[in-house]
Amino acid sequence: MDLFTLAAFTLAYAIAVLVPGPGVAAVVARALGGGFRGAFPMVLGILAGDLVYFLFAVFGLAAIATHFGAIFTIVRWAGAAYLLYIAWKFWTAKPGAEQMKPKNEAPWKTFLAGFSLTMGNPKTIVFYLAILPTVVPLGEMNPLAFIELTAIVVIVLLIIGCGYAWLASAARDMFRSEKALGRLNKTAGAMMAGAAGLVVLQH
Repeated sequence: MDLFTLAAFTLAYAIAVLVPGPGVAAVVARALGGGFRGAFPMVLGILAGDLVYFLFAVFGLAAIATHFGAIFTIVRWAGAAYLLYIAWKFWTAKPGAEQMKPKNEAPWKTFLAGFSLTMGNPKTIVFYLAILPTVVPLGEMNPLAFIELTAIVVIVLLIIGCGYAWLASAARDMFRSEKALGRLNKTAGAMMAGAAGLVVLQH
């Protein structure tokens, strides 16, 4: 694929990822609560969801995604419910040696939270099924172009997602007193609840 198209896609996708939404709020809240390592599985889950929609768009499955809208609605509500559960865990956690990380929070659960969040996020759906075809001539797709675009999705999302997680984690590490950790706990819980609200309210 020509460099102009790749650059246009990279720019459009970077802007879409950078704009704060449910995914950014959830990653930041997770990093505030459990540090960078706690948020990284969520970044990977969001990436997996993005790649699913990317495949939908590239292989002409937009119609299928539209016809199964009810399933995506269920996924969105389930993801929002889990985010609220995490918010409650943060809000009620006592600051201490656990560094605000919810106890026994398996990485795969955090991964699934990020994945379900993306699968039910209208902003992601609109980008891949409506905006992407206007930027990339999908009719000219070939194996090399597919690899190039996939690499852009992976690299851009990992850089921006990990960047948000790292910044939030760095801010978290600046506070060491129990009172400060408690406030960050509440902040993380409120942001996670806000992310759940955005997932539900966006159409």
